[in-house]
Amino acid sequence: MKDFDLSLYLITDENFIEDKSFEFVIEEAIKGGVTIVQLREKKSSTKDFFKKAIVLKSLLAKYNVPLIINDRIDIAIACDAAGVHIGQSDMPYEYARKLLGKNKIIGLSVESFEEVEEAEKFDVDYIAISPVFSTPTKQNTKIEFGIEGTKKVCSLTRHKTVAIGGINLGNADEVISTGVDGIAVISAILCAENHYQAAADFKLKILKAN
Repeated sequence: MKDFDLSLYLITDENFIEDKSFEFVIEEAIKGGVTIVQLREKKSSTKDFFKKAIVLKSLLAKYNVPLIINDRIDIAIACDAAGVHIGQSDMPYEYARKLLGKNKIIGLSVESFEEVEEAEKFDVDYIAISPVFSTPTKQNTKIEFGIEGTKKVCSLTRHKTVAIGGINLGNADEVISTGVDGIAVISAILCAENHYQAAADFKLKILKAN
């Protein structure tokens, strides 16, 4: 089993981070307690995505925090990231594994109970329960799992789990109580006035639950 901590999973979003403050925002969040970072660049060119990945990997290495690349297996290979996160419409898991090798982390989004069941056939390193709550950053999803649905997924799967979608400081305790291995946060940290404090507040909730 690969050694990585899903407990506070930060996903970047170019809509919430200006290029000039990108490194500062991420580093403050890591100092506050973020344990893993996914670089998600839906609108960037391949060249810009790669450049940002190289910069972010160097930053995260100082804190021993894994870099996960969203969707783009070529970028993950090129920058030697810790792994990738793929969705249901991306490259199938078995081909992603062949390209990346057995030592890289592969996460898979699941958006229905049928997809949770299908994921049991794969040796993915974690599944992302998506979304727990509806959110503008996760559109065109099949269902909203909610708290009870998230609990059910945790009871059905053998994989590590991370909850994503609409998670903030107001509902984090309830989400953590479902039994997930981690919570994924985007705007609640990236849009906070104090990125360090926002991450630290989430981290405290996670520590209190364990």
